Parts: sequence; structure tokens; C-alpha cells
Amino acid sequence: MWLYLLFISIVLLPVIWKSSSLGKKWIKFSIYIAFSFAVTLLIPIWLFRPKDYRNALLPSAGFRGLCKILGLKYSIEGQEHIVRNSGSVVLINHQSILDLIVLSCLWPILPKCTVISKKEILYYVPIGLSFWLCGTIFIDRSKSSNAQNAVNKTGEIIRKTKSRVLIFPEGTRNDGPKLLPFKKGAFHLAVASKCPIQPVAVSRFTFLGPNKFEEGEIKIRILPAIPTNNCTIEDIPRLIEETYKTMSDNVDQLSTTPN
Repeated sequence: MWLYLLFISIVLLPVIWKSSSLGKKWIKFSIYIAFSFAVTLLIPIWLFRPKDYRNALLPSAGFRGLCKILGLKYSIEGQEHIVRNSGSVVLINHQSILDLIVLSCLWPILPKCTVISKKEILYYVPIGLSFWLCGTIFIDRSKSSNAQNAVNKTGEIIRKTKSRVLIFPEGTRNDGPKLLPFKKGAFHLAVASKCPIQPVAVSRFTFLGPNKFEEGEIKIRILPAIPTNNCTIEDIPRLIEETYKTMSDNVDQLSTTPN
């Protein structure tokens, strides 16, 4: 039975790939998701180095290699703007589950990377465990007091360890023509840590659509840092406005620049 299904798959998949845009999209996302879950096979190795950002370096290399199968190219510019002498809060526009490729590009060039996630993800076995082992910081959003304490503690960790926390300030996936309004959480964290905001603009995934997953390029631009060392909570609206404008302008520019 399994040999029969394997034979049918080998015969049909190339036909679907060539004849149907929707079929090609389904196949590409299936490969991407299968690889994402396959990463959890590294858990036994990661157990020897728990909660360490370096655990994610190998799978991030795998995601970058996966781009060739998916027909994607990626480019990174602005590395001269990377904050070197302190931690930072790295803000990235959020578009799709393919944003894992963006993170995989940033992970090796931004020292001591980590991400923040809602606590519920921790219980999604085995993905939650793999996130935890790679140093993800989990916050309980159900209680505002706990969340604020977590922000303060995380800010202290960033400052002392000079870590980089990668955050999607829109708070949800957005494949629209304009960035969504930014949530305040990332900016509270930046002010609490007294570390710079490092904006990162990513070109829109125009290669992706309701019925297509074409070849394309993901352009990543690291922008000049925005200092917060002398900021207070009262400065958050200004920080949001400044960060939103620079990211929005650069996303637009990257998305309209020919490959």
C-alpha cells in the first residue's frame, strides 16, 4: 500500500507542479511545513544546551537552504547599522509563516538572538519545547500585571546580556499594502531595557498570493537604530511614530525596487 502511494506521489507531484499554480503552492507549503516540524528532531541535541540561541543556528541554515527548493532568493543590506555595543529590540514587519526565513537570515548576523512568544505556544508539543530550547521568552498575556513584570525582567536581561529580541510589532500577519498600526508592547520593552530599537524592513511577498507561490526574492534591510536610553513611557507614542514611518517607507521602497 505504501509503495503504491509513493509511486502515485512520484508520478503525480511533478504533473501538479507544472500544470497548476495552486497545486504548486500546496506542494511548496507542504515542504516548508514538513521541514519546520522536522527541525524538532534536533531536540535531543538541544537538551545539552537548553535555552541557548545557538541551538537555532543549524535550523536557520536549513531554512536558508530550503529557499532554493521553494524558488526564493534573499538579500540583506544595512549590516553596518547593526547595534554592536549593546542589546536591542529588533522590529520586523510580519507577513506570513514564511517569515521564519527572514528570522533565519537575521539569526546568524545578530548576536544573541531570541524571540518573544505568547505562553500558550509553549504547550504546542513538540514545537513549544523546541522554541524554549532555542531561548524563546514566553509571556503570559492573560494577566496584564504578569505581562508588565515579564517586560521589566526581559528588559533587564536584554541590557545585561546584550541580547537581541526579535519582535513583530504589528502583532499579527499582514499581507496588505500598508503596515498595520504597531502594538505598544515592543516599545515598552525597549524603554524598559534602555536599549536601542533596531528597525528591519522586509519587502512584501508579492510572489505569494491566494492561488500562487511563484519564484521571488525576499529583500531585508536593517535600518539605523533608534535610541531609547533617555526615554520614558511618555516617549512611546513618538517612538512608535518614528519607527512606523521609517519601516513603512523602506518596505514600500524595497517592494517597488526591481530585482
